[in-house]
Amino acid sequence: MGGVRQELEGDVVAAARRLLGCTVAADTADGTVAVELVEVEAYRGADDPASHSYRGRTPRNAVMFGPPGHLYVYFVYGMHFCANVSCLPDGEAAAVLLRAGRVVSDPGIARVRRPTAKRDVELARGPARLAALLGLGREHNGVDLTSAASPIRLVAGEPVAPERIRTGPRVGVAAAHDVPWRFWVDGAPEVSPYRRHQPRVRDPRDGAGRRRGGLPT
Repeated sequence: MGGVRQELEGDVVAAARRLLGCTVAADTADGTVAVELVEVEAYRGADDPASHSYRGRTPRNAVMFGPPGHLYVYFVYGMHFCANVSCLPDGEAAAVLLRAGRVVSDPGIARVRRPTAKRDVELARGPARLAALLGLGREHNGVDLTSAASPIRLVAGEPVAPERIRTGPRVGVAAAHDVPWRFWVDGAPEVSPYRRHQPRVRDPRDGAGRRRGGLPT
């Protein structure tokens, strides 16, 4: 994986494209689960208002500032974990969100871990489902994905041919949502459906802020 780690030091868009076709394998309580990445989303630093690192380094986003090839895990909406791969040289902030994958390990183990999935293509469709399938949580934040001894490993795959890669707006972000930094493998059924960001609105029934259009995928 050393070669791919070096590729992650370059432009985050190029890194996102390179991660398509790579595999993430995780050792879980049920056995090893692995997914081949079919959809990702790029985020950069101070010039990207949709990025967690836009306003500078904090304890939460420190992994985004390098070195490349490490796992950045965060909690969202008080219910889901999402997983990212750090990019760019050490000290420069960027990460690629892992949005969807195709299960390439024992499907029986994957179904045990995601019993609510109605179809196999839904096992790792969407960042929260992908993270849940791999058993990722706060304790995995900062893990070196390029180490053979890591409980979560990034395994190089054949680069996806450029003509098979599609690009479009990012999902579920309030700022810079039209930046076409979401990348996916054309025709992959596991790719999550696109839903444009909907701002939270005041609900007069209970005074709580609610999001039109439901939760993100």
